[in-house]
Amino acid sequence: MLMSVFMFTAMSFELPLADPVLKFLIILLIILFAPLVLERFRIPPLLGLIIAGAVIGPNGFNLVLRDGSIILSGTAGLLYIMFLAGLEIDMADFRRNSWKSLVFGFYTFAIPMGLGTLMGLYILQYNMMQSVLLASMLASHTLIAYVIISKLGLSKDPAVSITVGGTMITDTLALLVLTVIVGMHNGEEGQALWIRIGISLLLFALIILLIFPPLCRWFFKKYHDNISQYIFVLVLLFFGAFFAQLAGMEAILGAFLSGLALNRLIPRTSPLMNRIEFVGNAIFIPFFLISVGMLIDYRAFFTSFETIKVGIAMIVVATFSKYAAAWLTQKTCRFSDDQRRVIFGLSNAQAAATLAAVMVGYNVGILDEAVLNGTILMILVTCTMASFSAQKGAHNMASAMAGTAGEDMSGKPKDTSLQISHQLKQRILVALGAMEHVEELVKFGLSLRSGKKGEQSDMVVARVIEDHFEDESVTKMGRMSLELAANTASSVDVRTTELLRYDINFHNALRSIVNEMGITDLIYGQSTRRDLSSSDLKNMADAILVNSNINTYIYRSVQPMSTVKRHVLLLPELAEMELGFEEFIVKMKSLSGDSGIKVVVNAETKTLDAVKAMTGKKYGNFVYVTLDDWKDLHQYEGLVRGDDMLWVMMSRRGGLSYSPFMSGITSFLQKTASGNNYVLCFPRQVCLEEGTRFYT
Repeated sequence: MLMSVFMFTAMSFELPLADPVLKFLIILLIILFAPLVLERFRIPPLLGLIIAGAVIGPNGFNLVLRDGSIILSGTAGLLYIMFLAGLEIDMADFRRNSWKSLVFGFYTFAIPMGLGTLMGLYILQYNMMQSVLLASMLASHTLIAYVIISKLGLSKDPAVSITVGGTMITDTLALLVLTVIVGMHNGEEGQALWIRIGISLLLFALIILLIFPPLCRWFFKKYHDNISQYIFVLVLLFFGAFFAQLAGMEAILGAFLSGLALNRLIPRTSPLMNRIEFVGNAIFIPFFLISVGMLIDYRAFFTSFETIKVGIAMIVVATFSKYAAAWLTQKTCRFSDDQRRVIFGLSNAQAAATLAAVMVGYNVGILDEAVLNGTILMILVTCTMASFSAQKGAHNMASAMAGTAGEDMSGKPKDTSLQISHQLKQRILVALGAMEHVEELVKFGLSLRSGKKGEQSDMVVARVIEDHFEDESVTKMGRMSLELAANTASSVDVRTTELLRYDINFHNALRSIVNEMGITDLIYGQSTRRDLSSSDLKNMADAILVNSNINTYIYRSVQPMSTVKRHVLLLPELAEMELGFEEFIVKMKSLSGDSGIKVVVNAETKTLDAVKAMTGKKYGNFVYVTLDDWKDLHQYEGLVRGDDMLWVMMSRRGGLSYSPFMSGITSFLQKTASGNNYVLCFPRQVCLEEGTRFYT
C-alpha cells in the first residue's frame, strides 16, 4: 500500500508533461470539450481546437510539447482533409464545371501573387526572390473549413466543387513556385530545373491516377474484410503523399490526387466512407488543428515590431485578394452571396501549404524570422475569418435547401423534375440468404435509399427459415446473418429492424412481412451458385409481385458494387409510363452521383427523351444509346462488358411496359451477363387487374 502511494506521489507533473497517458488524455479532453464550450459563444468548433492548441502548447501554458507524436498525428490529419476533399468531390459536377474551377484557380492564384509581390517589394522592402516566394504563400490555402461544409451535407454544391478544384490548381502552382525559387537559390539552371520538375510531376500524377484505381478495385474484389479495406485505403493515401514528395511537391497534393483516384470506388453512402470520415473527424483532423494552434507564439507579437508589420501586411493582402477572388468567381459563375461566403471561407484559411513554404524558405535562408512569426499570426487570423465565413454561408445554404423547394442557391427556379413526393416513408426490406452475400445485399439497399444517414428511410432485414429445417445450426446461422446485416447498416447510421421468420414457404413469408411492415422497396438476393430460373421468377411473381405493388429488385452480385465500372440500363418500351419509373431514375442518378460511375441508358427514343428530361440533358454521368427495337436480342450482343452492372427494368403482366420478351429474361441473362452483377427491377405500377399473373 505504501509502495503504491509512493509510486503515485513520485509521478512527475513537471511541465511540459512527459507522461504519454496524461498527454493523450489532455488532448482527448480538448477534442471533446473545446468545441462544446466555444460553440455556446457561436465560435466554430475547428477554431476552438486551434485556440486550445495555442493555450496548451509550448508558447502557452506549456502543457504539451509539439513533439514527434503531435507532428505525426497532425500531418495525418492534414492529409486526411485533402484526401476527403478529393474523395467527396462530385466528379460529374467537377467535369461539368471544370472551366469554373480553372477560372477560380486563376483568380485565387493570380491576384494574391500580383498583390503579394508588390507588397514584398514596396512595403516590406524585400528582393524579388523573397517577394515572389512570399506571394506564393498568400496564393495557397488549406481547406480547413471543409469539415464544416461536409458535416452540413454541402460537399457536392457547385461552389464547393469548384473551390476544391481551384484549391488543387492554386496549391500546385504555389508549391511549384516554391520548388523553382528554392532550386534557383541552390544554383540550379533554369532549363534543367524545369525539365526535372515536369518529368517528376508527370510520373507522380500518372502513378496515382492510373495505377491506384485498378489496384484498389482488385483489392476490394479479393478482400472483403472491413478493417483490411480501411487500412488499404490509408496505405494508398500515404503512398500518394510519399510519391508527391518524391516528385519534389508537398504531400497534400498526393493526398488530394489519391482521393480523386479512389473517388469512384468509395461511394459517399458506403460503410467504408463512413469509417474514413469517422476516424478522420474524431482523431486525425482534430490533432492537426491542435498542432497548428501550438505554432502560435503570442510573445513575438509584443516583442517585435517587424513581426507585427509583416503579419498585418500579409493578413490584409491575403484577405483582400482571397475575397476579391471569391467575389469575381461569384459574378463570373452567378453564385449567391452565401456561396461566395463559402468560397471565401474555404479559400482564405492559410495553413498547410503556407506552413510548408515558410518553413522551407526559412530553413534555406530566403525568409527571415519576422516572416516566420508573421505567417503564424496570419494563420490564426485567416483561419478565424474563414471559419466564421464558411459557417455562416453554409448554415444559410443548408437552411435554404431545407426550407426552399422552389429556388436553387443562386435564386433561380429549381429543377423539380427529380423531386418525388412519397406518400409513405421509404422502408426497405432486404431478404437475406447465404452469409457470403449479406453485406453486399445490405450495401445495395443502402445505395437505394432516398435520404442520407437514415434520415428518410428505415431498413428491415429478414431471414426466413422454412419449417422443414429442424437443425439448430440453421437457426444459429440465420441469427448470425441478421446480426451481420444490422452491423453493416448501423455503420452508416441507418436504423434496422431484424426479423427471423419460420414459414412453410419463403415467398409467402416475404409477402407477409411486406404487408405487415409497410415495405416500399424489396431487395431479393439471387445466389451466384446457380442461375436464375424461370420457375424461381414465376414463384416470386405469383407470391409477391402480383400481390404487392412495391419496388422490387432481384439482385445478383458477383463482385462488390463499389468495383463496378459502369451501370448499364436496359429500359423497355413505354417504361416512362410506369408509376415508379421516375423514382427509379432518381435512384440511378443518386447512385451515379455518389460513386461518379457512368450510367449507359439503352432504350427507344421516347423513353430516352423522358430520361433526359428527368436528369437534365447536360448531366454528364448519363450516356444515351438508342435502340431500334427493344425486343431484338441481336442488338444486345456486347452490351455488357467486364466489370459492368446490368439493370433491366421489368414489368408485371398487364403493365403498360410489359412485353413477352420478359418471360425469357432468364435465358437472356445467362447469355449476356453470366459473369456480371445484374438487377431485375420491377417498379411500382398503375393498378393492375386483380389476379393477373407474370406468366401465362
